[in-house]
Amino acid sequence: MISTKKTTTNFFFEEAKEMLNIPHYRAEILLEMADLISEEYVSRNKINLNFICTHNSRRSQLAQVWSFYAADYFNLPSISSFSGGTAATSFHRNTIKALQQAGFEFHVNQFSHQNPIYLVSYKGCKNPLKGFSKTFDHPENSFPYIAITTCDDADENCPFIPDAIERFHLPFMDPKISDNTPQVQDIYIKTCYKIAGEIFIIFERIKANIT
Repeated sequence: MISTKKTTTNFFFEEAKEMLNIPHYRAEILLEMADLISEEYVSRNKINLNFICTHNSRRSQLAQVWSFYAADYFNLPSISSFSGGTAATSFHRNTIKALQQAGFEFHVNQFSHQNPIYLVSYKGCKNPLKGFSKTFDHPENSFPYIAITTCDDADENCPFIPDAIERFHLPFMDPKISDNTPQVQDIYIKTCYKIAGEIFIIFERIKANIT
């Protein structure tokens, strides 16, 4: 069982990369994504990433937060990370708990029973991330962007994303299957590790490409 004890974000991020065990085809997708992002980064001097999942409550939020962290970790300040869904719901509480266990801090910026807005930060963070559930075309998501779908349903239900420079499909297992079960904490942490590790690989490649 993966430890659920709260740790530092830096340690969790590096450990996630070391724990990765991904098939060759998946690794090729990550590197292809990294190379395209690198090209756009160089040509535009900045790039936006928009992680898209059906409800923007779990996987897309995890990917946005870890991408936000990775940009700082690898000193790539001109890469901005966003997320959205085909529908807006809320930043799921179990997703928040997993990220808190990874060392992130959440502060309510705007209260709402349905969809509160959080400021997400970590030790040493200078500019917190605004986290809440929204549609992928919400004005908060800066254009143009590279679209990255993180669930099969979003990929199927978003056949055309007009503002996307490029589109990639990077699906992850939905931790929602563990909600209200004894395995919930372990499943969400495993998903958090998986997404953090793959984001690490992508950003590590970007950094190597442009230096």
